Amino acid sequence: MTDSDSKFSYSFDAIKQMSEDVLKTAKANGASAAEAEVSLSIGQNVSVRLGETETIEYNRDKGMSVTVYFGQQKGHASTSDLSPQALKDTVLAACNIAKYTAKDEFCGLADANLMAKTISDLDLHHPWNISVDEAIEIAKACEAAALAVDTRITNSEGASVSASEGYFAYSNSHGFTGGYPSSRHGVSCSVIAEAGDSMQRDYWYSTARAAADLQNTAEIGKIAGERTIRRLNSRKIKTCQAPVLFEAALASGLISSLIGAISGGSLYRKSSFLLDSLGTQIASPLLNIFEEPHLKKGLASSPFDNEGVATNARQLVKDGVLQGYVLGSYSARKLGLQTTGNAGGNHNLIVKSGEHDFAGMLKQMSTGLLVTELLGRGLNMVTGDYSRGAAGFWVENGVIIHPVEEITIASNMADMLKGIVAIGNDVLVQGSKQVGSILLERMTIAAE
Repeated sequence: MTDSDSKFSYSFDAIKQMSEDVLKTAKANGASAAEAEVSLSIGQNVSVRLGETETIEYNRDKGMSVTVYFGQQKGHASTSDLSPQALKDTVLAACNIAKYTAKDEFCGLADANLMAKTISDLDLHHPWNISVDEAIEIAKACEAAALAVDTRITNSEGASVSASEGYFAYSNSHGFTGGYPSSRHGVSCSVIAEAGDSMQRDYWYSTARAAADLQNTAEIGKIAGERTIRRLNSRKIKTCQAPVLFEAALASGLISSLIGAISGGSLYRKSSFLLDSLGTQIASPLLNIFEEPHLKKGLASSPFDNEGVATNARQLVKDGVLQGYVLGSYSARKLGLQTTGNAGGNHNLIVKSGEHDFAGMLKQMSTGLLVTELLGRGLNMVTGDYSRGAAGFWVENGVIIHPVEEITIASNMADMLKGIVAIGNDVLVQGSKQVGSILLERMTIAAE
């Protein structure tokens, strides 16, 4: 923490003390319980376009948020001013709000016995001490690699390089105080290609806790260029029902839809197509999902959730059978259950891979649609009805034949999950969900 502390206005010990002092102020003003978080972050982002520097951005943020409870009444307030008077005023504001809110029997801190007892080091903090000039050169090299792929790449939306880090301290009146530093860096590129009347764009990016774990800069540009070129000269297809393969970058969206349906808010509001599904077959027996909060350098790793509850590894879906929900303490109480340590969202979700790489997945599909882009938000969480604009490639005999666009794919998410016939081992690590490409048995493809 020492190196990181020197970059910030306050040390880690100082913000821990702030969070604890906020609780004392809340108690002194009559709150029966309270929780507070103080956070600091810094970041740098540069972008270039057509070899010229376009933007240089810096951010330096700080903030404190506090939630107070007066029995079953709750108040919340936040501030970006960490001076002692501002912290005190913010607590008083939260207390004042609580006095005018309706009682809610389900609100309150998570149970004290669920608090994290130890806070292990998950290797989440890797500062990238990169100068602006160095970042610009990396972005230029990335874009140049994309432009060099093919002469039909005639324009660029640019390449960018970002570096950020920060730390936080969370305290609650159970006596829990915890926090840790973290970092996240990225490189991305997007270019435009033309051929006759056809114009297409595509992109690629890499993100990681440590700069050393980012994909090779030239490779990011090359992939962005190749993805753009392959979309030129699309052809029409007929409306049909056919197998659909979601490439890995999009397959995580299917998992996100499942997670949304088994998360607390959707469940207690009865706005989920997977209501009362615990212990039931919700997906193909091929689907196995593991939550791994303690992965070293994981993009969604954490020793405790937003309420201080200890996180634990578990299997969410086993052979297609739902093993657990995704709950914070409030939604858990509403459902008569116990929090699963997911206040603030899911942690690293690892989907068990099958035997095939991407080429093998195409061969297994034989003839159908490979989806590489989705448009719009077309899922009805209550009914599971799914309809999205899409673009991708038509595949015959396991070989990509030609690009397609301006199509719509439709089905029902419950049927889609049960219709998974293969999961690839071409896993991408670009977020909290790690999954390879997913092949669905059949969807409706609306085209001509």
